[in-house]
This record gives sequence, C-alpha cells and structure tokens, in this order.
Amino acid sequence: MPFNLPNLLTWLRIILIPLFVGIFYFEKSWVSAPNQNLVATVIFTAAAITDWLDGWLARKLNQMSAFGAFLDPVADKLMVAAALIILVQIERVDAIIALIIIGREIAISALREWMANIGEAKSVAVSFLGKIKTASQMLAIPLLLYHDRIGAFDPQRVGTWLIYLAALLTLVSMAYYLKVALPQAWKRP
Repeated sequence: MPFNLPNLLTWLRIILIPLFVGIFYFEKSWVSAPNQNLVATVIFTAAAITDWLDGWLARKLNQMSAFGAFLDPVADKLMVAAALIILVQIERVDAIIALIIIGREIAISALREWMANIGEAKSVAVSFLGKIKTASQMLAIPLLLYHDRIGAFDPQRVGTWLIYLAALLTLVSMAYYLKVALPQAWKRP
C-alpha cells in the first residue's frame, strides 16, 4: 500500500464514518438535534471535499496507485451508504430511495470488477451521467442532514428533490452500464 497524501485522505474518509454515524447516537443532553444535524453535515461535507481533493492531489503530485484507485470508490460508497442509512433511520429519506442508490452502487461495483477481469474495464468507466448522479447525491445528502430551515430556504425540500433526482439518475445510469456490459455477458461462457 503506497503511503502518500491522497491515500491518507481516503483513509481519513473511512475513519470519519464511525464519527459521522456516532453523532446521531450521542445523548441528547450532550448534543442537541440541531447540533447533531450541523456536525453530521460538516463531517459529510468534509468527507466529500476530501474525495475531490485526494483525486486532484493524486493527479497533481503524480501519486496515483492501484491501491488508491481501489480504496477511493470504496470509501465513497461506504460514506454515502452510511449517510443514506442514517437518513432513513431519522426519517428524512424513504428506504426505497436508499435501496435504489446503495443497490446500484453494489451492482455496478460488481459489474466493473467482472468487466475488469475480462479485460473490458474501459467500457464501464464512469460516465458523464454517473457524474451528474454523484453531484446530485452529494448536494442532496448534506441538505437532508442539515434539515433545519435557513430563513426562507428549506434544505429538506431541496434535498428531497435532489435525492429523488439522484435515484432516477441512478436507475438510468445503471441501465446504461448494463446495456454496455450485456453483450460481453452473452459472449462469455
């Protein structure tokens, strides 16, 4: 495992997950609900920024590695899955939305692994649609975590619309990846 700054940032994202989840289990006398929302939003947003930063640094510092390429999406999926599960538990996201997004991530990860094993990894590289889905999701989750109104702005309403958009894009992008991969499945015994 290469020990470099981009990989350290990825590990930091993974380490933040228990803290992120734990904030919702602190005694209410220790941390009020609005403060839980704020702290969880800050942790998730910091993790999202490190996701962008570790990739940028890996390219900028020429510190890309196979281990980093493996660990980065794992860290992302773990953080998003943890956030969605918490949001379902605190009744800010419907379970079906979380299942669609988490299920797609698992299915596409498995599909990418299989395609890499048969030498077709480039055919299921991240698409532009997948990037829009991720952006929608990464905007929605902090809004849903924060939850409390900011003047006339309702983060819950905007976050709900964005997470529904992310779920729709999740299904569309999954269909795209399956369409690309199915011809390979028919060719292989």
